[in-house]
Amino acid sequence: MVLERKLTTIDEFESFLVQSDHGLFELIDGEIIEKVPTREHGMIAGNIVTAFNNYLNTREIGIAAVKARHRPPNDPHNDRIPDVSFVADTNKPIEREGAANYMPDIAVEIRSPKDSLKDMSDKAAFYLQHGTRMVWLIYPEKRLVEVLTPDARELLGESETISGGDVLPEFTLPVSAVFRRV
Repeated sequence: MVLERKLTTIDEFESFLVQSDHGLFELIDGEIIEKVPTREHGMIAGNIVTAFNNYLNTREIGIAAVKARHRPPNDPHNDRIPDVSFVADTNKPIEREGAANYMPDIAVEIRSPKDSLKDMSDKAAFYLQHGTRMVWLIYPEKRLVEVLTPDARELLGESETISGGDVLPEFTLPVSAVFRRV
């Protein structure tokens, strides 16, 4: 006999979040998962969002955020929180409650000690399948950045530079800057 696993819906997840006293939670394929970022995690996210914001200060082409919730339209079982995100539309409303009902143009995920390589790959695939144009997977233990688009995959080391491609034209960030002071 196989027991059917009950998938948590967006409405149930929203109710859970209201009742939760603490923690940072995502809804991944109907399962509530707690995100447990470390100080290292926060420093890397800070380095990236600072670089995004420095670039965006001279170009009003979008908005960068840390830990902003996004959910694909018409998906009742996913509500994701990329570590850093960029949305290339300054006219979209800024949510004060709940998740944005669209995916970011760039999603950045920083590997936590509990994340497997499969977890990281699954996160990237999810974002790309739902309209994200570029995903950065950050691997602190190896000091590497994997950049994925629907058409390409690139693994960059500390001596290399990340390009914003057509999502962030003329944006570059040395991989070493991602890990600055980490």
